[in-house]
Amino acid sequence: MTDSDDADGGGPLERDDQAIGATAASDTDSLLAVLPHFYRGEVSQANSAQDRIDRTTDWAITLLAALLSIVYSSRNMPAFLLLIGVLVLSIFLCYEVRRYRFYDHWRARVRFVQENVFANALEPTGTEHPAWREELSDDLRRPTFKVSTREALSRRIRRVYGLLFAVAGVGWAFKVTLFTPEQQWTEAAELPGVHGALVAAVLVVFFAAAFAIGLWPDEREAKGEIHGVEPGDWKND
Repeated sequence: MTDSDDADGGGPLERDDQAIGATAASDTDSLLAVLPHFYRGEVSQANSAQDRIDRTTDWAITLLAALLSIVYSSRNMPAFLLLIGVLVLSIFLCYEVRRYRFYDHWRARVRFVQENVFANALEPTGTEHPAWREELSDDLRRPTFKVSTREALSRRIRRVYGLLFAVAGVGWAFKVTLFTPEQQWTEAAELPGVHGALVAAVLVVFFAAAFAIGLWPDEREAKGEIHGVEPGDWKND
């Protein structure tokens, strides 16, 4: 390896090419020309992630509505179809939690630029994060989720899936009681080899756990300026 290779860090690019970003950083006009492109890219990523979340939610609502229509279309339709619906809703929830974490990752970057660049450009009273350029640069080099899995799960249950689970649970309870008067509710609720009372007990435990997670009284890690909660750290290491 030659001395020039050592000087260039052993890479295939010349030193000037490797430092092109640093040149923009040292020139205000160049930096201001780059930032809008970066901002538009982050907004596009956040919009795409939000669209994926919405599609998952739409499928969950459509599934529940279809199952309720089928189960209540006839007295002979079994109630366990709603249990299958609860299972599939749980699968949708798992997908949506991960998608929400990715959405929050892009959204947090968009808000970070808004509050430290655009807000100060409109009224220069100071930035929210004095070292915003260093923090944003570090996050671009080593991206991290800004919200934990537990908080994402809690938020999606609280905002969407808690209501869907409640509708499915109430629908199941009505089906095995009011809509099957010719049977004991334990008979209408039973599964092959599983007593109806045990099925009901498992459902109660499941719904109680879901609503406990949804109401988890933990300190928020995601920024909450819109929801009336004191914002936490912008970045969750």
